[in-house]
Amino acid sequence: MSVAEVTDLRVELTGTGAYVVDGINFSLEAGEVTALVGESGSGKTTIGMSMLGEARRGARIASGSIRIAGEDVVPAPREGLQGVRGRVVAYVPQDPAAALNPAMRVGAQISEALAAHGIGRSKTARAERVRELLTEVKLASDDDFLARYPHQLSGGQQQRVCMAIAISCEPRVLVLDEPTTGLDVTTQAHVLRTLSQLVNARGISALYVTHDLAVVANLAQRVMVLYSGRVVESGPRAAVFAHPAHPYTRRLLAAIPDVAMRRQLESIPGHAPSPSERLTGCSFRPRCKLSVPACEHGVPEPVELARDHLSRCVRAHELVDEPAELALAPPPATTSLSPTILAARDVDVHFGDRQVLHSASFELRVGECLALVGESGSGKTTLSRAVVGLTPSRTGEIRYRDHVLPSTNRNYPTAARQAIQYIFQSPYNALNPRRQVGAILGAALEHFFDVKGIEARKRIVGALERVALPARTTGMYPAQLSGGERQRVAIARALVCRPEILLCDEITSALDVSVQASIVSLLRELQREEHLSLLFVTHNIGLVRSIADRVMVMNQGRVVETGASQDVLDAPTEEYTRTLVADTPALRA
Repeated sequence: MSVAEVTDLRVELTGTGAYVVDGINFSLEAGEVTALVGESGSGKTTIGMSMLGEARRGARIASGSIRIAGEDVVPAPREGLQGVRGRVVAYVPQDPAAALNPAMRVGAQISEALAAHGIGRSKTARAERVRELLTEVKLASDDDFLARYPHQLSGGQQQRVCMAIAISCEPRVLVLDEPTTGLDVTTQAHVLRTLSQLVNARGISALYVTHDLAVVANLAQRVMVLYSGRVVESGPRAAVFAHPAHPYTRRLLAAIPDVAMRRQLESIPGHAPSPSERLTGCSFRPRCKLSVPACEHGVPEPVELARDHLSRCVRAHELVDEPAELALAPPPATTSLSPTILAARDVDVHFGDRQVLHSASFELRVGECLALVGESGSGKTTLSRAVVGLTPSRTGEIRYRDHVLPSTNRNYPTAARQAIQYIFQSPYNALNPRRQVGAILGAALEHFFDVKGIEARKRIVGALERVALPARTTGMYPAQLSGGERQRVAIARALVCRPEILLCDEITSALDVSVQASIVSLLRELQREEHLSLLFVTHNIGLVRSIADRVMVMNQGRVVETGASQDVLDAPTEEYTRTLVADTPALRA
């Protein structure tokens, strides 16, 4: 039974009339999860927000209809939408920390949502309903939990509080915008199980916006693949995964790491066009290896390949019978005979009176990639920051080659600060927003090598080209770049220092799978050509399978298991490691 019907939806920019999304048609069924997948800029969030009758600043819903449980969302006056939002359709955001009021206690925020829609005749009745909702999303419902503020909760708990608020008024449709991005695999698994149970128990229709097809493979019943504002392929999950019939879908599948096998991740060259850059014909044509002259003329019409399986490709009937090519990566490198370049011995870290790292030890060899994995709060980032002297109250020994390093970075020898480069998780916070890219990279060159002028520009352009960025990027500010481009700039800044060791702290956690694949390929190339050593901090176990030579697993500030990547992932000896691997979504559900 269809709960929501979207017909010929078009959202366009108010100034130019260029479309953000166009010709969007789909229905949502009760008790099902429909996944909307695609790269950043494809229009996923635009469609999700349209389900609430909302368009971002500078855009408007130009045409089409959206009916949810018999009610028209477009067009509807704002007063009417206030009754629809929350009661008929609800939204779960990507960043729960930004969505929750930091000055309000958890219980009060859920109760406020109930009161706004007149649910519960008294405070007592609403309080009882709040406890029921928290229990339903698998959270504690005691007075202590109700009295907590959002900052006192983990990321997974915050996200489940957002879910509790979203389902509080029993909506028919739930829109979830990348709700597990940035969560570790165990927390992600808890959130996804909670969502699946809510959808089944309540008969909710869920629209799940994501770029992670591995999550989709384990959660959704139906899949819509979005590119450049149009749905290019849609159908039952099994049909889309087993018989992808659009080149873009096939390239997305080839870019996704899989915990079950060591795969060669293939990025998609180029980038998705912005609304002002879109060409006539198939929008994917400039990035497609399979394009033919017919792709230049007119937008391809949807072709039905099987029941409910549609593809906008002139070669769809040809592609649907070809299995997707998933290339295997070479086995991990054997670096046991390489010299040790970085070592930690019995490293402890205290935050005030609390010890967060306990006797952590490891060795990193020349040309090796050592992955550091574990749940949020396990101590991964604390250990990596301790290596570069960014953590106070560190004891134990950090050794770079034959040199024991002091506890703080400001006391490191210049040679060590140049050789050990740290790439931070957030490319948005790691770059100075007031300086152009050329100046950002130039500052590192001047500091370590006293290089300026023409020679500096030559090295800067060379570093940018290494990370697949054009020379014109030097004159751009970080705000003018995408998240993937900013992360490449951060890598380029590290490369101009001519490092021997890169410490990569969750550097792909918020990136599209295609951008992630390109960065992984770049790091592997740097390892081969320049014998770089990588300490790769991540919660993406599937990515570990594709990039790491060895794995070190951390739990509650302690190293619990270390070994060759295939040994640890195929036959983990610790129960904690087995749980991490089991909770990681596999591409083949």
